[in-house]
Amino acid sequence: MQTNLADFIKETPEGREADAILRACVHCGFCTATCPTYQLLGDELDGPRGRIYLIKQVLEGKPATRHTQLHLDRCLTCRSCESTCPSGVQYGRLADIGRRVVDDQVPRPFLQRMLRTALKETLPRKWLFSPAMKAGQLVRPLLPAALRSKVPAKQKSGAWPSTAHARKMLLLDGYVQPAMSPNINAATARVLDALGVQLVVAPRAGCCGALRHHLNDHEAARDDMRRNIDAWWPAVEAGAEAIVMTASGCGAMVKEYGHLLAHDAAYAAKAARIAELTKDLSEIMPAFEAQLATRLHGKVSRRVAYHPPCTLQHGQQIRGKVEGVLRAVGVDVTLCADSHICCGSAGTYSVLQPDMSYKLRDNKLANLLASHPEEIVSANIGCLTHLQSGTDTPVRHWIELIDGALQAQ
Repeated sequence: MQTNLADFIKETPEGREADAILRACVHCGFCTATCPTYQLLGDELDGPRGRIYLIKQVLEGKPATRHTQLHLDRCLTCRSCESTCPSGVQYGRLADIGRRVVDDQVPRPFLQRMLRTALKETLPRKWLFSPAMKAGQLVRPLLPAALRSKVPAKQKSGAWPSTAHARKMLLLDGYVQPAMSPNINAATARVLDALGVQLVVAPRAGCCGALRHHLNDHEAARDDMRRNIDAWWPAVEAGAEAIVMTASGCGAMVKEYGHLLAHDAAYAAKAARIAELTKDLSEIMPAFEAQLATRLHGKVSRRVAYHPPCTLQHGQQIRGKVEGVLRAVGVDVTLCADSHICCGSAGTYSVLQPDMSYKLRDNKLANLLASHPEEIVSANIGCLTHLQSGTDTPVRHWIELIDGALQAQ
């Protein structure tokens, strides 16, 4: 694709990156076949190829409009198009650049601004979000259906292991997951403890930065990244083997730290090292498959449907590992017919684009439930909460299945 970027962005780091991404696109349209919003709406501008054209026009100097903003807002940033693209177009990065430029040019209506500000200022702050979630759980039966779907039932986390091991890994505790589903991280700690690995949580680490970054507050997101790097760095220097992610959305973002802080002289090298050490839990567990198979094979008689989050299969390009671990311990696990398609959660998308989000959720659940599973498992807190809001079939993190089997021994 030929480009002629406008002077306001041409010689900036973002402009140079956008130019390279645009030039990689060959207009083939393969991406439309796997785009969830194009499948729902059938509009070229609600598919990756159309959005790329919109971003190109804006970066070349054509004024953005509310129409442009709407089509970019409808994008889930699921990055399914990246998995399909034969030319390796990094659409997710281009979308982040384009959205920021468009938002700078097109003021949002007052209520939209207030909602987006509330999301980016409240959700990443644990001291605000956790009490709010606890209050919501107390009155959950009284909440309107739309709000109740965002508030999962209260869950006990169980005990965190206290044994010290020579092998240590860091864990990103996060800000949403401990409040909404505290058992996930505790279950992960118990499973790894049983395998001789100690999980360590750095107290000052917090939000990974994804929420603010995808809401176009890039500088605040970089502040989140720097804080996490500072919190983790002493443990990294002390020899921590990995930084384990139990939420694939966070993992996809932390693996981008090296890229997003590449122009920060004080943090570039550290950010690259952090990104290198970051592993989704499904990348850690295959090394322990033999141990787990010996201890658990034949003891987990569950039929489950697995939903691979977009941030895992498209964002991190990790496929097959969760299913491999579960099958190694004897779980009957299946993927649904459209396993490559987003469930509609997509971070704050379910709040900002509820109609589209719930259509995608219902389509996904119909396919997941077609195999009549006893439960649904996934690997990201957003997917878990979103899917559970539409079904009575239990939905939980896949590591909880393994933890439950180990606890039952």
